[in-house]
Amino acid sequence: MGRILGVVNQKGGVGKTTTAINLAACLALEGLKVLLADCDPQANATSGVGIQRDDNRNSIYDVLMGETPAVQVILPTEIDLLWLLPGSKNLTGANVELAGATDRALRLRHALQPIQDHFDLIILDCPPALDLLTLNVLVAANTLIVPMQAEYFALEGVSELISTLERVRASFNPDLSIEGVLLTMYDDRTNLAQQVTLTLREYFRERLYATVIPRNVRLAEAPSHGKPVALYDARSRGAEAYFELAGEFLARNHMESPRSFARKSAASVLAVPEPAPKVRFWPYS
Repeated sequence: MGRILGVVNQKGGVGKTTTAINLAACLALEGLKVLLADCDPQANATSGVGIQRDDNRNSIYDVLMGETPAVQVILPTEIDLLWLLPGSKNLTGANVELAGATDRALRLRHALQPIQDHFDLIILDCPPALDLLTLNVLVAANTLIVPMQAEYFALEGVSELISTLERVRASFNPDLSIEGVLLTMYDDRTNLAQQVTLTLREYFRERLYATVIPRNVRLAEAPSHGKPVALYDARSRGAEAYFELAGEFLARNHMESPRSFARKSAASVLAVPEPAPKVRFWPYS
């Protein structure tokens, strides 16, 4: 059964959607079957993988409302092994419409269970709020990635998120854990960025990813073209950083991608020395 990974931070503008799109794309390009679920009413993850937003089309809103099973809503993307569960602005109403439901926090978990074993990984992109949609992600997920900028206010936001996680563990999902904290839009030339990084390293220790996502023009341009940065400019610093993050994610979870296995197999074949030629002396027998 596939793992479910939430990309969560209640603070906006920290790179949640960028991380969800590009991590999903890089893992799919490495040969894993990945589903990207857009749980944000802004539906930026949907447009970011080249699917035009259409509020008349079935979306994750219809799945949460119990009107359509998830398998009927999933769409293919430009990357063969990456699928999308699209979002829509209708999700804005889900917070109100689900408020009185007894299973309001469990809707997403129940909706994903029938399709979970069809994917190696399901990545959930969250809205920038600690609302009912985010609560559904926290209850459905096995682990979380928390993207954040290296600034003071980000530290305050993380402490609030951890407090929420403790309450979710106690009430709904005792196995929920933080997979890692990811620094995004990083500029190591500033003293503040270095100080915040040290603070995070002291607190999160090995849970702080060694990979950092730099500020990168290509990474910012890619969504306007409806492409993950790996397809828009695979040689950019942004693409290299997200492939590095994908590798670190796989290593942390003791997973090897099919492409990595194929590369190792090819390298081992090339490394086998050819047999030395047999020397024969006159007179030949």
